[in-house]
Amino acid sequence: MEKQVSKDRYTFLWYCDRERWVTYWHQLVEILKLKPASVLEIGKGDGVVGDYLKNKAAIRYICADIAEDLKPDVIASAEKLPFADNSFDIVCAFEVLEHLPFEKFAPALAEMRRVASRNVIISLPHWGRHLSFSIRLPFIKEKRWQKKFHWFAPAHVFNGQHYWEIGKKNFSAAKILEEMKKAGLTLVNDFYVFDSPYHHFFILRK
Repeated sequence: MEKQVSKDRYTFLWYCDRERWVTYWHQLVEILKLKPASVLEIGKGDGVVGDYLKNKAAIRYICADIAEDLKPDVIASAEKLPFADNSFDIVCAFEVLEHLPFEKFAPALAEMRRVASRNVIISLPHWGRHLSFSIRLPFIKEKRWQKKFHWFAPAHVFNGQHYWEIGKKNFSAAKILEEMKKAGLTLVNDFYVFDSPYHHFFILRK
């Protein structure tokens, strides 16, 4: 695999819009809730999550990426990680695995599972139209409801980055879950981010 995104694209004002910033909060919350001593992240992106884990949470953090110019800790892909079995409490990949052809999805998950001692956390793009409601009243906790619809789902066309997306034709959520099962992972929880429903999180256990 060759890198698909130029280093220049990771500037804050271009790359990190409001919806992406919200997903960083969820990435950190899901990691920190599991109280890991060590984390491997596949894909560096703009490094926001890694910076927090290393500098604020005092967690042993390693980033692997195929893009040498992003200066990851290790140059490697999700398909072949240069680490021993059970090297990290958590292995995560946020909006990364869709950059691999779908036939490599389960093998990449299996490799992440091998390196993880406890959990694998991923997020993937989930196409679909959605309907959201949020109600906030004085002295009452905010209530939220969201539903995603897949009416007239198109076939996915490779756009130079994503080989596939959940919700597109032939890529149902059920199919994605089956691939996770094939990789030997058990689903603990999954959810869409309310403020960024394109991002679908999966919390998995080894």
